[in-house]
Amino acid sequence: MKNKKFIAISGNIGIGKSTLTKKLAGHFKLKPYIEPVTENPYLEDFYKDMKKWAYHSQMFFLGKRLQDHYDLTVDKHSVIQDRSIYENAEVFARHLYNRKHISKRDWKSYRQIYKVCTKILPAPDLVIYLRASVDRIMQRIEKRGRDFEKTIDRKYIKDLNDLYDNWAGNFKLAQVIIINYDDLDFKNRAIDFDNFLEVLKEYL
Repeated sequence: MKNKKFIAISGNIGIGKSTLTKKLAGHFKLKPYIEPVTENPYLEDFYKDMKKWAYHSQMFFLGKRLQDHYDLTVDKHSVIQDRSIYENAEVFARHLYNRKHISKRDWKSYRQIYKVCTKILPAPDLVIYLRASVDRIMQRIEKRGRDFEKTIDRKYIKDLNDLYDNWAGNFKLAQVIIINYDDLDFKNRAIDFDNFLEVLKEYL
């Protein structure tokens, strides 16, 4: 890549964002920004009691995403990010608000901060949205076996999928590629990744 690029990898829990981020970073010599798994000090509490800890958890993620977004926009290298600030706000935080785990007052404060910051910060050059069925995602979550994800149910994943589809279909700040990932495996099948690289050449 001759010019600096900012690529964001998007998708539901457990779908394979980190794997694709690392593979593309290696192939294109991009600097990766990987989603933190255990860094959020509220995460385990959140999965045990969503209503009590939802706002705290989402504010932590918002702050972390804002810092990451700023850091990668001032980085001299081409960069690739595992989950963007837009998803945190438009999918995960919105879902918690829809389920009344975040109050209207807290949601208004959250949105005010989010909107101002995203107006100031540059958008990605490209968003790659990995989409999969609820069955596929639940299988992947079970396979990776993280303790704090054991309470995640199908309805939660379906609700997130619906919000992701709506967000990806209406996102106007950057070009979005939607990849149907049910029958693909970038980690274990080289041909899937190679075919994807051919598609990606049209955008980079």
